[in-house]
Amino acid sequence: MKDYWKEEEASSKKINKKKIIIGISIGLIIILITTVIIVYQTNKQVRNWIDKNILRKEVMQDKVTTIEMKEDQHSNIFAFNKYIGVLNKNQFEIYGNTGNKEKTLEIQISNPIFNSESRYLAIAEKKGKKFYIITDKDISWEATTEGNIAQIHVNKNGYVAVVITDTSYKTVVAMYNPEGKEIFKTYLSSTRTADVAISNDDKYLAVAEVDTSGTIIQSNIKVISIEKASNDPTNSIEHTYKGEQDKLITNIKYQDKNKLICMYTDSIHIIENDQDTILINSENKKTIFQSIELTNHAIEIEEKSTGLFTAESIVNIINTENRGIKEYTADAVEKDISTYGNMIALNLGTEIEFINTSGWLVKRYIANQEITNIVLSDSIAGIIYRDSIEIINL
Repeated sequence: MKDYWKEEEASSKKINKKKIIIGISIGLIIILITTVIIVYQTNKQVRNWIDKNILRKEVMQDKVTTIEMKEDQHSNIFAFNKYIGVLNKNQFEIYGNTGNKEKTLEIQISNPIFNSESRYLAIAEKKGKKFYIITDKDISWEATTEGNIAQIHVNKNGYVAVVITDTSYKTVVAMYNPEGKEIFKTYLSSTRTADVAISNDDKYLAVAEVDTSGTIIQSNIKVISIEKASNDPTNSIEHTYKGEQDKLITNIKYQDKNKLICMYTDSIHIIENDQDTILINSENKKTIFQSIELTNHAIEIEEKSTGLFTAESIVNIINTENRGIKEYTADAVEKDISTYGNMIALNLGTEIEFINTSGWLVKRYIANQEITNIVLSDSIAGIIYRDSIEIINL
């Protein structure tokens, strides 16, 4: 008679051995992956090797998709959403990330200024009267102004603010809804507008203004209730924030939760819950660039000497939600930067390092010549040369 107990015990032992081997294998794999991640994070040489040879983050100029252009063609180029737009002789050609032309729009503008957010692109005639709003690849609406356009701004929901000069007022700011209807105008009689911003929830218009009429520069930020202004523009100011004397404001941007980020020539402030506090102070630093044109982040780039004739760039990326700081080091001094959404492009001369707001390299582009102009969105970049545009998918 068979001994079933012994057979079950032997079978159980075999199964247990298999489980042990599988468990050990999984444990070794986890340890290996953890070790690689730690080494990748802490060892720059290893990280560069993995980025280049395994993750394929390094791309050469002769390996990327190209949009060909005529050398004598004077074009205005802009990146928006997932497209590259080329405006020449009133024709706005839209290219996808494969370099194929996807659409051509008739745009009666010769000297454009651009602004984009999410699906929306605003194009205006600088010192002219005409502007267009494009949604995805189509013209949503267009309009003309009474004065000359100095700036245009569109938010992620399609609300538009146009800064107008050369009227009976020093500056006029006109506000439009996503359907192209003018909601209101606000008038500045003695100050010029440095920048405007519309909150992500469409409730507020912020206007940064500079008064240079006196011996000391005075920068102020007015926050206007869009709902109140649509009924009574003269009684719509919610708050006025007065900057320190002799501090020149250059840029403002609304981020999530109605945080208003304000960039001065030597500092970056955050206005939140009616409090104006310093986020970045660049005094007594060798700051070469700073930017607030990011999603819930701001950056400051410092030049740091590494030898008699060498230097590197330290990119400090500040999270405006929790004030945490990520640091990225580039092995050369930046020539220029471009920022959009969660992407930062560092121009190092013949190389561009694309990093994200988490402080990690996304892509490194290596050229055969000096790079002078970049256009950038969250998912695509264009490297502009005399006769071509090199497309980098991010």
